[in-house]
Amino acid sequence: MTQFAEILASRPLLADGAMGTVLYARGIFINRCYDELNLSDPGLILSVHEEYLQAGAEILETNTFGANRIRLSRYGLAGKMAEINAAGARLARQAVNNLKEKQAGEAWVAGSIGPLGVRLEPLGKTGLDEARAAFAEQMQILVDGGVDLLIVETMPALNEARQALEAAHKVAPHLPIVVMVTVDDEITCLDGASPQQAAALLTEWGASAVGVNCSTGPTTVLTAIEAMRPATRLPLAAMPNAGVPRAVEGRNIYLCSPEYMASFARKAVTAGAQIVGGCCGTTPNHIRAMRSAIRAMDETAPIEVSGTVTVANPETPPAPIAARSRVGSLLSSGEFLTLVEIVPPRGIDCSKEIEGSSLMAQLGVHAINVYDSPHASARMSAQSLCIQIQQHTGIETVLNYICRDRNIFSIQSDLLGASSIGLHNVLCVTGDPLKLGNYPDATVVFDVDSIGLVNIVHSLNQGLDIGANSIGTSTNFTIGVAANPGAPDLENELRRFAYKVEAGAEYAITQPVFDLNLLERFLERIKDHKIPVIAGIWPLTSLRNAEYMKNDLRVAMPEEIMLRMAQADSPEAARSEGTKIAQEMLKAVRPYVQGVQVSAPFGLFNVAGEVIASVLPQGKNTIPGMM
Repeated sequence: MTQFAEILASRPLLADGAMGTVLYARGIFINRCYDELNLSDPGLILSVHEEYLQAGAEILETNTFGANRIRLSRYGLAGKMAEINAAGARLARQAVNNLKEKQAGEAWVAGSIGPLGVRLEPLGKTGLDEARAAFAEQMQILVDGGVDLLIVETMPALNEARQALEAAHKVAPHLPIVVMVTVDDEITCLDGASPQQAAALLTEWGASAVGVNCSTGPTTVLTAIEAMRPATRLPLAAMPNAGVPRAVEGRNIYLCSPEYMASFARKAVTAGAQIVGGCCGTTPNHIRAMRSAIRAMDETAPIEVSGTVTVANPETPPAPIAARSRVGSLLSSGEFLTLVEIVPPRGIDCSKEIEGSSLMAQLGVHAINVYDSPHASARMSAQSLCIQIQQHTGIETVLNYICRDRNIFSIQSDLLGASSIGLHNVLCVTGDPLKLGNYPDATVVFDVDSIGLVNIVHSLNQGLDIGANSIGTSTNFTIGVAANPGAPDLENELRRFAYKVEAGAEYAITQPVFDLNLLERFLERIKDHKIPVIAGIWPLTSLRNAEYMKNDLRVAMPEEIMLRMAQADSPEAARSEGTKIAQEMLKAVRPYVQGVQVSAPFGLFNVAGEVIASVLPQGKNTIPGMM
């Protein structure tokens, strides 16, 4: 809208404050879908809009922040997406028209677009095309409803903001598009990008104005805006929360006073903000005080931008896979790789695991894969055991790393630390469900699954953190993933495998193989992906162990093997038969794969050594203490 752009260029404009805060104060429970009130209580929404206009707001946001199909589906309201957004645009326009009829001023209706509430690829399961479609669908309804501009706000990540911008350009190329990110206490976007990077990239991607909203209060937003100013010539928008909420008698209260927000408004305009408003905790009283503060200021002079910011950080790609680790070297050369998988202890004494790893090193096993929190049990950290094994035995380790219990920041911290202490092989795994473990009531994180984890590790291997900021050098990880040839839903397993390879996986380790036909079929289906596959081998120890793997863990187990284990008439015979089955399977899979990973069941390293002995170097296939 040309008129809006012209006025914005000439003076600062005041936006409204929080819709949810006012609704909460009026007794609307927070478990309600506030966007749906456009339909069920339109008079309430209209009255809030009118209060903000009476307070002096010149930009009125529609009550549609969470009205995209994905967020509405959580309330069972996805089917009402169009109605809710159309009503939101209509109510805001009605409030503005009522203002004009009273000759009380002029205001513009901004279609409010919030984040989708899901994580996008590469860190999540929602595709970029899906995200664009969801944004475009909501925007189209708002545009059809007659909004004057679109405000894309509280964006947690730049890749999501970009999808919203691309959708807006397609749906409404004629409308101004304001895009605001949110930042943390360290003045960093939630995906790790700096405000300067955000401003420069959003400018490059075609925003009409850029800025910061929500966050932890006025001081944080003001600092971010000041950082953005040299990075863009676009108008800036600053709309903070009224401080950090405090629990007062069971209610979350924002304690920043109207006077403090007025002080912020003056400072924000001085720093170059041309749109100023409020987010959570901001009421009509705050907006009224901010309006008075802005009116008292002299007309803002045109802002001169003194420089530009270099956005792209240089990548520092990893060394060739052959130079990163022994595992990487063997994978690169095509040599048959031998791994033994062990489980960390439940306490702090890992002498047994170190002794067993030393035995495997003496035999000529190439590396030890340390399982991370197997079956959701509390054990010594895999990272700690890995480094102790390397220090005491000299054998290389593979860090089995799950993402169930970690957010994307702790994942990044862990991996940076692992690289710095000499761990160079990572197996990226989603993690067992907590119901399998001894703490079924514990909470999970799952910011990402194994596909997103591979993307994070691959980014670190390029010398960049998740916000595309340089970390100085590559982490040089050799990246492995898990695969399940016997998955009940094989098509989904194949899709996920393809995504893992696309994300940067360099080899795969399968679940324990007991059915050669399943493995052959799986390898045939993934042959175009061209990464080495390591077959998992598990020496069964008893019929009960076989039943647990088949029925509880859903490992494909032929009836022939179940029968052989059932015929064993003693614990020793069962263990011997399980070892024999594992040896047979190892020999059967060898022509099809580039290596094997033999598990040491229940800490039985001698059993693992006995199974793997047939593929070990000559002269190293005698197990100490066993003939």
